[in-house]
Amino acid sequence: MIARLARAAGAALAASLSLAALAQADYPSRTITMIVPFPPGGVADITGRPVAEAMGRHLKQAVIVENKAGAGGGVGMQYVARAKPDGYTVLMALSSVSIIPEADRILGRAPMYQLDQLVPIARFTADPTVLAVRADSPWKSVKDMLEVARSAPGTIPYGSSGNYGTMHVPMEMLAAAGGAKMLHVPFTGAGPAVVALLGGSVDALSTGPSSIMGHVKGGKVRVLASWGETRHPALPDVPTLKELGYDAQFSQWTGLFVPAGTPEPVIAKLREAAKAVAADPNFLAALARVQTPPQYLDQPQFRAFWEADARKLAEVVRKIGKVE
Repeated sequence: MIARLARAAGAALAASLSLAALAQADYPSRTITMIVPFPPGGVADITGRPVAEAMGRHLKQAVIVENKAGAGGGVGMQYVARAKPDGYTVLMALSSVSIIPEADRILGRAPMYQLDQLVPIARFTADPTVLAVRADSPWKSVKDMLEVARSAPGTIPYGSSGNYGTMHVPMEMLAAAGGAKMLHVPFTGAGPAVVALLGGSVDALSTGPSSIMGHVKGGKVRVLASWGETRHPALPDVPTLKELGYDAQFSQWTGLFVPAGTPEPVIAKLREAAKAVAADPNFLAALARVQTPPQYLDQPQFRAFWEADARKLAEVVRKIGKVE
């Protein structure tokens, strides 16, 4: 009796493993959902949509984008961290994916997710953020703006995608480097923050160039500086903060992630698809339209980059401290 039960259990396990292996071999056999944890109009969305389109062509299955905004990207990132690890839910994240768990700890609450709940697949872009003001702003330089911020602390409102996000952290780095204090006004993403800048609700913001390049070309926005190591190729006349004597550097990168536990054969297919995306003419054209150069890294290089960047950003967040 026991022997028969053991054989039956063994057969059931073998069948289950065989089905799992078959499912992985057939991956993808249905639509993949790409979670963009911000509203439309921001860097993650601008990059994610052409990535999804190109991935779909390579994988021969639709890849649909679902914007799941909230908590500076934390809602969407948590959703993917807790999703079934089968390759059918993927994340297009910004560098803020590394910031949120550390920020949660500083605020004395349980992290929405841990970094080891996510597995990196590939990086697609890595642009420094830029300091943008309206074209009719009285400030023609970073010095002009910081002089006001020092003489009247808290009177310059700047927009962001949420507390400790990739638009908030660089502005606090600049404020600290310039001995100034500004008023942080968080929104649900870069898209709404840019709308607020154009409408006059905020006076400045730090964002990826792709979010505002159209408005720069249209004469509605002026860029005062960038947080880059070197000048941005699309903005050769815009100085870096480093050039201006401010110790503030920050890069807003985009990368593809899956939940931890995703089978290696599925990860391998996603890596292959990501590599194809990086060379896809339509994807490259989409980046060119927003003046964003591709900065592709495959999984091993991206993992090493991510781990080093996460350590650096955690240190920056600890220096910023608790923000209400």
